[in-house]
Amino acid sequence: MRPVIWTMELASYLDEAPWPATKYELIEYAERSGAPQEVIENLNELEDSDEQYESIEEIWQDIPTGEDFFYDEDEAEF
Repeated sequence: MRPVIWTMELASYLDEAPWPATKYELIEYAERSGAPQEVIENLNELEDSDEQYESIEEIWQDIPTGEDFFYDEDEAEF
């Protein structure tokens, strides 16, 4: 099994996905919408089940949030 690597760019191809959706519905959506092969490969690495995912956060638990991009100059050490 290869490691699943998500990026913000790859995850963006699922922005308009029909959430909640199963693994197979997401793969079908990615194929129909012309997502890169890496998106489909990442989705194929999910567990085989009929579980529905509510959002990309359930698939990519470490997705960066707005706080991850916050920079506070007052806390920066020079």
